[in-house]
Amino acid sequence: MRVLISGASGLIGTELVKQLKALGHEPLRLVRRPAKSADEVEWNPSTGQLSVELVSTVDAVVNLAGATTGKIPWTKTYKRELIASRIDSTRTIVNAIKQAKKKPKVLISGSASGFYGDTGDATLAETAPKGTGFLSDLAAQWEQTALEAEGDTRVVLVRTTMVMSRKLGALGRLLPLLRLGVGGKLGSGKQWWAWIALPDEARAILHLIETSSASGAFNLTAPEPATCAELISGLAKSLHRPALVGVPAFALKLVLGEAAQELLLCSQKMTADRLLATGFKFEYPTLQEACDWVVSK
Repeated sequence: MRVLISGASGLIGTELVKQLKALGHEPLRLVRRPAKSADEVEWNPSTGQLSVELVSTVDAVVNLAGATTGKIPWTKTYKRELIASRIDSTRTIVNAIKQAKKKPKVLISGSASGFYGDTGDATLAETAPKGTGFLSDLAAQWEQTALEAEGDTRVVLVRTTMVMSRKLGALGRLLPLLRLGVGGKLGSGKQWWAWIALPDEARAILHLIETSSASGAFNLTAPEPATCAELISGLAKSLHRPALVGVPAFALKLVLGEAAQELLLCSQKMTADRLLATGFKFEYPTLQEACDWVVSK
């Protein structure tokens, strides 16, 4: 397959490119500068520039572009960047698909667990309603823009949650503290943190590309739910370190502002049932297996 990827230099995109190459597929990476190699394609989502001819030659498009929500604080200016980086990219891709003479078979478009907002102990299937908050509004707008490609191609929305990796992503700042034995729960620690190991995230995207019956929203989350305290305890156990130094909610809010509540303190207990029903099998289905993988290298 020829697979066109936006956000290919990010955490998930890099792993996806690696897995595609390992399977003998041809990933093409969208870049916002002149292309330097045969596997790069220049585009400019802020002006809507993307080669329609190129899009006509690919089997699938994976849209992962978007500025990181982990950059703190969320100023008004940065919020505008968070929105534009997702909506402009998605709209540019959708418009190119609509104009392409030969349509890609599928558009896999990014979304996020933030769609659901803070939902306490409720179990979240893909049929759960949109929540409230900045991230919920952002995810909903992102999804609606991607869905404009329906009728031209199969559209899959991947609601990604915390991706566990060895170096980067959500655990990038937490792991060094845990290695020193000074990490701990955030807030009460009782909030549900949906999670998925990085290799499974990319494998799930590949699986959804190849599953012709798959369309609409999918939670990309591991089948074993965990609270914040359980996840941090699991990592500490794998590291053979204590996890006793927690951070109270008021301190997080004081330092991180709005992002503290929406990224760290909100509770999202997502289910992977819809993904599992397509036949997907996780390489790291349990929290301890994922934690052991994270710290193994």
